[in-house]
Amino acid sequence: MTQIIRLIVLGKQGAGKGTQCIRLSRHYVIEHIATGDMLRAAVKLGTKVGLEAAEYMEKGELIPDDIVIRLVQERTSTGIAHERGFVLDGFPRNVHQAEMLDDLLTPESLDAVVDLRVPTNLVLKRIASRRVCADCGTTYSTAKPPRVDWICDNCGGEVVQRDDDTEAAIQRRLDLYEKETKPLIAFYREHGKLIEISGVGQEEIVSRRLIMAIDKILRQKTTRISADGDNK
Repeated sequence: MTQIIRLIVLGKQGAGKGTQCIRLSRHYVIEHIATGDMLRAAVKLGTKVGLEAAEYMEKGELIPDDIVIRLVQERTSTGIAHERGFVLDGFPRNVHQAEMLDDLLTPESLDAVVDLRVPTNLVLKRIASRRVCADCGTTYSTAKPPRVDWICDNCGGEVVQRDDDTEAAIQRRLDLYEKETKPLIAFYREHGKLIEISGVGQEEIVSRRLIMAIDKILRQKTTRISADGDNK
């Protein structure tokens, strides 16, 4: 029987959580659910909840929590996410969303919530060097550019620096993240789900840290399930 894996990765912008979520999704063969991608896909497909979200996006307004959680439910109830599991990237953003997610997953629960820790000074340096494909959103950097003249390796789109990747704008986003996420980290720590992993170092090294920590939790889960089965 395939073990279903449900994960969340938290981290400041520039901590590398998108990259590590992709690596985790490939390693465990689970769905990588990034909030932005999920929203764009739902709007493009014209689903009922996607159209509701589009109304807020067009006005530049925040999408209400109840719509976001319905999008998450829509995405996690089918395909690989339903059959094998998922890693959430960019959701939840606050305790209210975390509580709604717990209700959505009941009677099951999350296996682990990773807090990917990277010092602010390093994050600022990473984001300042970040470049993004204007078409598909693939991320590059000045240290690791596309193969040909700032043209995306994946789709051929133009790779640019985002307008909001200035140091002042980045600092505002980091301050907001700290304000919103501190209670969220405390919430998951209290529920025994939080694991803190250093995001400093080469991508492969950080991935190994993550996988070792998650594998330990999954082994404990398997042991509990086996013990419960033996006691029935």
